[in-house]
Amino acid sequence: MIEAKIVLQPDREKPVRNQHPWVFSRAIQSVNGAPQMGDVVTLVNEKGKFLARGYWNENSQIQLRLLTWQDEAITEAWWRSRIERALIARLSDPERLNNPRAAYRAINAENDFLPGLVIDVYANFAVLQALTAGIDARKDMLARLFNDVYNELVDHPLRGVFERSDVDARSKEGLKSANGVLIGDAPPDKIEIHEATGIDDGEVRYFVDVQRGHKTGFYLDQRENRALAAHAVANALIPPEDGIRMLNLFSYTGGFGIAGLYGAAQASEKAGTIVNVDASNDALELADENYKLTFDGRSEFDYTKQYELIQADVFDYLRDQVTERQKYDVIVCDPPKFAHNAGQVDRAARGYKDLNLQCFKLMNEGGLMMTFSCSGAISRDLFQKIVFGALADSGRQGQILTQLGAGNDHPVALTFPEGEYLKGLLLRVY
Repeated sequence: MIEAKIVLQPDREKPVRNQHPWVFSRAIQSVNGAPQMGDVVTLVNEKGKFLARGYWNENSQIQLRLLTWQDEAITEAWWRSRIERALIARLSDPERLNNPRAAYRAINAENDFLPGLVIDVYANFAVLQALTAGIDARKDMLARLFNDVYNELVDHPLRGVFERSDVDARSKEGLKSANGVLIGDAPPDKIEIHEATGIDDGEVRYFVDVQRGHKTGFYLDQRENRALAAHAVANALIPPEDGIRMLNLFSYTGGFGIAGLYGAAQASEKAGTIVNVDASNDALELADENYKLTFDGRSEFDYTKQYELIQADVFDYLRDQVTERQKYDVIVCDPPKFAHNAGQVDRAARGYKDLNLQCFKLMNEGGLMMTFSCSGAISRDLFQKIVFGALADSGRQGQILTQLGAGNDHPVALTFPEGEYLKGLLLRVY
């Protein structure tokens, strides 16, 4: 089969030569051949000189996603080598290599130079997302290759690879949602994973529903930030006599709250209260199981009295708390994506400002606040300005202690700044 050739507009070569992986429809001058959705094609300039090779989808605004800037064949061996490179990088962390309950992102799409492919590992199962037509056409092969490479590198083999291709991005590719087993066994209803806290070799534990949960089941990108929350609570400036009061907003299955309670327990026998707020009752029920999983039989204090699970709209709950003059020593605000594209940025900015304004009003003097945005359309600079605006309106004072982002299993390719979607701030508030 002869590869089709895609001719680039003469003024659009710079991004390609800088190895940005996306070529938009407006950058294409002509198509020589009849490529089908997902086919590998060659990108050339108007003089016919080779520029790159990638896969094609005329149904998408991003018609070409580039795989290589070398004149090389995209064979099964090529895909295997890229999977192996990404996985070896993750397994350089001994905790992932040696922990049979580890959970991490193994392949991070464009940021691992495999556009459209996400694979997360949860203990002995992998979860694959095929975000584009080119990956969707090869997902069975990619699942098999990942399974083979993983089992060659790790002593605790995978039991199966499960597909969770049910994200909105697929509709822009002309694809429908697809879930199901790609290889091996179906995952159980709940997979147990463990995360290190960095405090006395301690760990927290979570059940993950990879078949129905958010994203691929859990917010793996917040792993390091959950550990930071444990440290922040354990090292609060002045632990109150009755223990730390922590507010965990958009708590999902309890991640930040459980890490916070672990840190509080290390700081004082009076661990305090962790208030978890989420709109989903199902998520809160699993959070309850996760608190039990981490603390049953592992603590001298009665943890069952140290956390609350509240089903509520977070915006409404915050306003009620302000009206009631409640105060907290630690607040974590990790909302869902507010801006899915540039056209939604203004509305999203108003939402982020409102959230942060109410949080500032609830902070105790000297308290710690972790606030996030996972909207790729909101830049780090803009997010900081939004938070500053909320601080100014609250009449409080604040310091940035740390800039926050995704963990090192979510690398960002230098050629693909769009990959830095998660940004956050650890603040001290006066």
